[in-house]
Amino acid sequence: MKLKNILKGSFLMLITAFIFGFVISCKNDDDVSETENTHKVIFKAEASSGSTINTAVYGIDGNPITENGLSGTTWTSPEITTETQVYNSNVVVNATGANSSSTLKVQIWVDGELKKESTVTGQALSASTSYSF
Repeated sequence: MKLKNILKGSFLMLITAFIFGFVISCKNDDDVSETENTHKVIFKAEASSGSTINTAVYGIDGNPITENGLSGTTWTSPEITTETQVYNSNVVVNATGANSSSTLKVQIWVDGELKKESTVTGQALSASTSYSF
């Protein structure tokens, strides 16, 4: 009889915990704005004067996008809207420097805020950085 009451009490506690957990984990979609469910990501590169950016490879969670045949000293990716459950963003940019003191800077911007930046120096330039959400 005592074992039966313990089992009954345990079962009720388990059901209560399950219902409570289910209610807590459910969110009303009307209470969450779209901006809370997404991130806006932009990748940028800037080379010193006289240098030329050639190639950019960027992406989020292993989905790379490659842009070849670039020219000029600046490059900006299109804005990418991501879900909040993404994990990593990466960028690699190659450029040819005007001389050995040329620089190449790459940046990752998330929701209008600079999150990561890396700068390299030389004539054969390859800069990369990544940001984990």
